[in-house]
Amino acid sequence: MIEEGIHYGIRESEYFAHPALSSTELRWLLDSPSRFRWNKDHPREGSTAAFDLGSATHTLVLGTGWDVEELDFPDYRSKDARTARDDAYAAGKIPMLVKDLQTAYDMRDAVLNHPIAGALFAGGNPEVTCIATDPITGVQTRCRFDYLRPGVAVDLKTTSKSASADGFAKSVTDYGYHIQRGHYTRTHRNLTGESLPFVFVVVETEPPHRVGVHMLDRDFTEMGDREVQAALGTYAQCVETDTWPGLPEQITLVRPPMHAVYRFQDKYGDN
Repeated sequence: MIEEGIHYGIRESEYFAHPALSSTELRWLLDSPSRFRWNKDHPREGSTAAFDLGSATHTLVLGTGWDVEELDFPDYRSKDARTARDDAYAAGKIPMLVKDLQTAYDMRDAVLNHPIAGALFAGGNPEVTCIATDPITGVQTRCRFDYLRPGVAVDLKTTSKSASADGFAKSVTDYGYHIQRGHYTRTHRNLTGESLPFVFVVVETEPPHRVGVHMLDRDFTEMGDREVQAALGTYAQCVETDTWPGLPEQITLVRPPMHAVYRFQDKYGDN
């Protein structure tokens, strides 16, 4: 098992097998401890085309990661194509059709040719693993930086939506990227005492594969840090009591979200 500290060259399979809490698991806990417990006890298998494209793009940009196997088929409708795909998965590789792999290459080029993003992926180390014990809660956590440069962490995201600031703000909210940032920087700080700036490089999956480079503002970072603390505290309590609650066991009053209120007001005004 990987010991506590900062590690280079750890294989993906070894990292994901480590029992320390990841940022994804913290997000399960924030949904509910019962969700976390179910997902841990029933690991999901399989993959999606979007996940494979993102993983392949990471490998091509970072120069390390999951092995990619190019499959010379137009699609997966033939038995031979499906067999080749399944064999690649079984070998721990990412199967990619020729046309899809070309998209990953185009996305890689868009990132590395970008004047800011390209420079961020130089002068550091890819796929850096950190394992630490949180001093406040006693919970062991893990994270894996896409790219770690002296004094800054870089995370590569692919999106089928918009890589603009407004588009990425929605993705941050939808996928909890602010929680990821808080978890990664906290785990690293628990090892080094260093407060690490965190930069997101976002590339669109559709041509022309626009690239956005973003940092989260004070509100987002404070929200993420607060939610990480809450999730760690929840986990420590659940472990201590061996209880994993779900939704509140009571009748709750449901209020409209603010975006629904604003939409109603825009449509009907004072009528």
